[in-house]
Amino acid sequence: MMMGTAELKRCTHVASGPEGLAAVHQPGIAATLWQRTPLSRFQTWIDALPPEQLPRARIILKPEAVCDALIEVVRACGTPECPERSMLIEDVSALAAIFADVMTCAYLQLRLDVIQTNACRRFHVDAVTARLICTYRGAGTQVGIFGTGDDPTTALSVPTGSPIVLRGTRWPETPLSGLLHRSPPIAGTGETRLLLVLDPVTDPKQEAGTGYIH
Repeated sequence: MMMGTAELKRCTHVASGPEGLAAVHQPGIAATLWQRTPLSRFQTWIDALPPEQLPRARIILKPEAVCDALIEVVRACGTPECPERSMLIEDVSALAAIFADVMTCAYLQLRLDVIQTNACRRFHVDAVTARLICTYRGAGTQVGIFGTGDDPTTALSVPTGSPIVLRGTRWPETPLSGLLHRSPPIAGTGETRLLLVLDPVTDPKQEAGTGYIH
């Protein structure tokens, strides 16, 4: 993704490998993007899956438990068994381990959301310390710098398959950079998105409304 404004370039770090996601800790960096291109056969497979067969989950667990948990999730959701399904499980598990290391956390909240509407259509900053987002299917998350109006004057899309780590409102550094994001509006287009969201969790027992795997 080529940053289109000087403001976005200043507060966003673009990396070619997973180690670059740790740059979110650098002063003035509000987001880190691992720019990568999905394997064509994986993308063809996941784009062709009926929406009802895409995996859905919302659980709190240790990073090392993600792989086993996802095996149960894909079975329960009817995601067809094939090499590409294994690729998805392995990639989500790897991102969970990487993000937990970046955030030095023992637990994560993992969400796999299947989106067919305008979810989170307003530009915003999440009420978390930091969040990893990766779109496996459909249009990627849109990011932009806060302007004088309600929406950024320039919004760019994160490439499908590229994970991005975004600082939230609970990040200790102030002032905020002004970097906002949203889900792209897709209502009425017939598009289906598959979104991975990872949040660090300090005390899993205090998180309401989410399954907890010990």
